[in-house]
Parts: sequence; structure tokens; C-alpha cells
Amino acid sequence: MTYHFSEDVLARNPELREHPITPSKYHNTRTEANGMTFSSGREAAGVGLLILQEEQHQIYGLRLQVRFPLLGKTTYVADAVYLDVQDGRIVPHVIDFKGFKTKEYRLKKRLFRETYGIDIEER
Repeated sequence: MTYHFSEDVLARNPELREHPITPSKYHNTRTEANGMTFSSGREAAGVGLLILQEEQHQIYGLRLQVRFPLLGKTTYVADAVYLDVQDGRIVPHVIDFKGFKTKEYRLKKRLFRETYGIDIEER
């Protein structure tokens, strides 16, 4: 699918004739925030909130785009991972900012739980 523009819009933006805009498969929009590029606005907003929480010492050890090996050569990439202190114990959090859950994601989520004993938190 390609977006179609009126002749008026194309006259003002001739680059659209040569490089048409094609929507992403899941209709997410790449977003820049905090000097980083994110896959979606949801992820950018979520990471921004986590960065603020870490600055306020509410969470610790925030890491972005963390790779976890799974069964075989499969890898799961978490959008964010951080630590939290609850009832005097350290609790790891694995975050995925999801707009659409694919079959592949659901399988990786199950494999992740079986491998690491931690549930992926979807936001």
C-alpha cells in the first residue's frame, strides 16, 4: 500500500513522486526522542517515562534493546530492562512496548518465560 496525494500536495512536495511514503506493516511510526530513534511513539513515550523514573531513583539499571538468547538461534530483544526493589528484594523487569502481538512474539514470550522464569511485561 502506498499513500496517494493530491496534485496540489505533490506540486509542493515533489520528492513524494520519486520516494512515495509506504506505511509500516503494523502502522507504527518511527519516533525520535531523547536523542534516540524508536520503533513507535508508544515505545518512545514509555522509555521516556522509564528514564525519568531512573533519574528519580524509582528504578535502577535501565538498559534498552537488550538481547536474550532463546532456544536454538532464536533471540528475543526486549525494549527495556530494569531492576526494582520490592519488599526488600531486587526484582527484574523485562518490558516490551506492544501495539500488535504477532505469532512470533507470542512464541518468543512463552520461550522467554520457560528459559528465564520471568514474564515479559507488555505496555
